[in-house]
Amino acid sequence: MGKQEKEEKDEQKRDAEQHQDERIKESGQLTLKDNEQQHGIHLLSIIGEVEGHENLSNNSKTTKYEHVLPQLAAIEDSMEIDGVLVILNTMGGDVEAGLAIAEMLSSLSKPTVSLVLGGSHSIGVPIAVSTDYSYIVPTATMVIHPVRLNGMVIGVPQTFDYFKLIQDRITSFVSNHCKVERERFEAMMMETGVLTKDVGTILVGEEAVKCGIIDEVGGICEAIKKLHEMIEVHKGCAKEI
Repeated sequence: MGKQEKEEKDEQKRDAEQHQDERIKESGQLTLKDNEQQHGIHLLSIIGEVEGHENLSNNSKTTKYEHVLPQLAAIEDSMEIDGVLVILNTMGGDVEAGLAIAEMLSSLSKPTVSLVLGGSHSIGVPIAVSTDYSYIVPTATMVIHPVRLNGMVIGVPQTFDYFKLIQDRITSFVSNHCKVERERFEAMMMETGVLTKDVGTILVGEEAVKCGIIDEVGGICEAIKKLHEMIEVHKGCAKEI
């Protein structure tokens, strides 16, 4: 290899690394492709609060759904991406935005795996169960509680009917995408003996698995290994067709 060719390759490598660093900084996303299996894995991080139609303060860590949805559409249409790994450490956030992300993830034709780190609270629960397989680390928490709305609430029957409609959408989605029964999930939402000043349930690590919400306790090693296995099966099925 000549000196000029080597310098060009080094420059291309630096440009690629800089581009990757910028993607992580801007959106918390990157593509993992330097693996033995040569699978293209898109890493999607759901961090902080899921931001909806209103911008949150600059001091808040947020995941913007208007960034995530186009990216998921691009992933579905890409020939270079074989699977998606979703990492969650979220306090929840906008219900409509969170459900939109969960619906997009669940409708991808490519294998998906989620990993709950730290916590996946509130609307983070549907996102965590929207993938084909889910993991949670032993110390991570999941908080399940009824729907809450910010701002002024008009105390009329129509308002409470709307609350119930939103809550029914969440419970239906969760029960359809994991092993927990709808009645059990609703009971955990309305539990009064766990949170001293609120209603709901806190699940830690193994408890989320025992309840049927998450598939398995594990970390990044197990999550990536599982995703590679699912990609191999998916590619094998595609070849047979």
